Amino acid sequence: MNFKLNISDLGLLLIRVMVGVMFIFVHGYPKLASGMGDWAKLGSVLVSLGVLWPPAAFWGFCAALTEALGGLLFFLGLFTRPVACLLFVVMVVAVIFHFKAGEGLAEASHAIELAGVFLGFSFVGAGAYSLDQGGGK
Repeated sequence: MNFKLNISDLGLLLIRVMVGVMFIFVHGYPKLASGMGDWAKLGSVLVSLGVLWPPAAFWGFCAALTEALGGLLFFLGLFTRPVACLLFVVMVVAVIFHFKAGEGLAEASHAIELAGVFLGFSFVGAGAYSLDQGGGK
């Protein structure tokens, strides 16, 4: 097997690993474990936008599951483009949440930055060092 290190693909791998781990353990899993009350609070931003069905708790659960499972898939580089699109949508909703809460640009910056990362990955994919690519070229 002839293995040649591609620095661009290594960069994509590093970003995927770091962001994926954070999404699993800091964002997604704690929200999944927090239960129905927190899911309803999390999903309330959609209610404020006029999405009345299903209930807010359903949308909050979906966001938490997307962050946890999406973080794992993003980390692995599996289904990266569709996962990045879903995580982009979750981050856009998070940006709306911050602004609706009156927190402003500084508080929304983290979600805005991650939305940019996920939007970029939805275009470029996971890179060669991913399960999408069979582990390398």
